[in-house]
Amino acid sequence: MTIVTLLTDFGTADSYVAEMKGVLLTYAPQATLVDISHEVSPGDVPAAQYILSRTWMLFPEGTIYVAVVDAGVGTDRRVLGATRFGRYFLAPDNGLLSFLSLNATFISIPVLSEAAPTFHGRDILAPAAGVLATGGSFESLGTTITDPLSSPLPIPTTDGDAVVGEVLYVDRFGTLISNISPNALKPGASIRIGGVDVGPLHRTFADVASGALVAFTGSGGTVEIAVRDGSATRLLGLGVGAEVRA
Repeated sequence: MTIVTLLTDFGTADSYVAEMKGVLLTYAPQATLVDISHEVSPGDVPAAQYILSRTWMLFPEGTIYVAVVDAGVGTDRRVLGATRFGRYFLAPDNGLLSFLSLNATFISIPVLSEAAPTFHGRDILAPAAGVLATGGSFESLGTTITDPLSSPLPIPTTDGDAVVGEVLYVDRFGTLISNISPNALKPGASIRIGGVDVGPLHRTFADVASGALVAFTGSGGTVEIAVRDGSATRLLGLGVGAEVRA
């Protein structure tokens, strides 16, 4: 039984997710469909890249990932397929798959004239996923390319003895998730964000009083800043791109 995951900015108020699932299940009625998220902010490709980059390795080989955050739908941007470590990825060529090494194999999937110019997720990506889910070959979907659009997420830099990173993502709890690995920090280093001193890394939220800021190593393996029983983004007025320094 093949797993097909879906990641979009469609939300769930409209029929768009259901239409994609209908096409997928028509092609592959035995497929297991998994919703990663449909609550990516509209057009927020970096957020979609972040979410997919931290989830894809948790699914077994053979999984098919369909990611549709696509403000350029209907333009001359390409539709991509990629394969890496026995898994398959289908997405617009807008940088969403930049977390994949260029050692991945990429293809350009043709855009058929009958496809709705505003809904390639339903009319191109979902059928392609259906082909893969029923044993069709990856190579049959398109033509090999070597120049996918690459727009990787920012990486930390150094400033003297300090490590300087930034917030990559804000989760629904208002936690500010940075790109800094705790291994890059000196023991006992104090975390600063937007000029506010948060203090050294703690283990979990409960290590500070309710309402207090806390820095810790998050489940994604990087430094995060939160407020116990609250929202760090609301308290600090900061979001994606805010400087994090230690």
